[in-house]
Amino acid sequence: MLPAELRPPLQVALARPAATLPMARDLGGDVLYEPKWDGVRLIVVVDDEVSLWSRQGKNLTRAFPELVAAATEQLPDGVIVDGEAVIWSESRLDFDALLRRINVGRSRAEMLARAQPAAFAAFDLLAVDGRDIRGLQLRDRRVLLEELARIWAPPLNLSPVTQDQAEAAEWFQTLTAAGIEGVIAKGAADPYVGGHRAWVKVKHRETRDVICAAVTGSRDRPSELVVGLPADGGLRIVGRTTPLRARDARMLGELLEPPASDHPWPEVVKPGVLDRFNRDRGPVTLTLVDPLVVEISADVAMLGGSFRHAVRFVRARPDVPVDEVVP
Repeated sequence: MLPAELRPPLQVALARPAATLPMARDLGGDVLYEPKWDGVRLIVVVDDEVSLWSRQGKNLTRAFPELVAAATEQLPDGVIVDGEAVIWSESRLDFDALLRRINVGRSRAEMLARAQPAAFAAFDLLAVDGRDIRGLQLRDRRVLLEELARIWAPPLNLSPVTQDQAEAAEWFQTLTAAGIEGVIAKGAADPYVGGHRAWVKVKHRETRDVICAAVTGSRDRPSELVVGLPADGGLRIVGRTTPLRARDARMLGELLEPPASDHPWPEVVKPGVLDRFNRDRGPVTLTLVDPLVVEISADVAMLGGSFRHAVRFVRARPDVPVDEVVP
């Protein structure tokens, strides 16, 4: 029986973004590097029975019946494991397939589990034998996790770890082909603190040209750019930028023009249209502009042809014709 402080839902430890891999001195000592999986964060709790919990504290037990079955068979009572649910499709991580598991009924989830089974990549241990071990150093929690994982078989897996920064840099460069988003760095001496961004994540980003056809805020002082890509003979909204710096907003205010002809987008869009994990609770009003090519920096995570996260504005490309932008 788990003590009250370990009853789900639990706050999970979080990571803050960085541009480069941190070194030992940056995190106050030894560092453990791990792949950043493109999956769904899961806390696996074994307390008489198995339950699965999301980062937001939502019960996802029904969504992954194959993981529940594996945890029931392979994990002892009184254990809490932190990790990611992932689905592989042709040797690459498939986030779209994961999303199809969320908010479905039991029979639908079981059918999807048979068609595209999920796996679990474990990277931390919060409790063992009913005892809270979040106060232990990460290196010690890792030893206990590795001992626990000795008898595991797929779909339960131990996420790899290294203390070698050169090896972590190689992972960062080579694992992207499999859909790995980047690398997570963690202080080896750190306790597990839910809700605290002690970890560091370095994600792959790429630059590309897109078409800005709307903004939030005013045309002469835009707050964010709403960007699109050609699709099915039209222009599809694929995301928006992070808030613009003041100097970029001023510069773009001098370039942006009112629509010269009929515009492909509405003036009001539903929440979720601009990015997958949106911050809007109601409809978003757009200020439509004449399409302008801009260069953006985006991480590699996409969903259905759209950016899952906000992108970053790099520069305007008024020299590039709109019809030269490719999907």
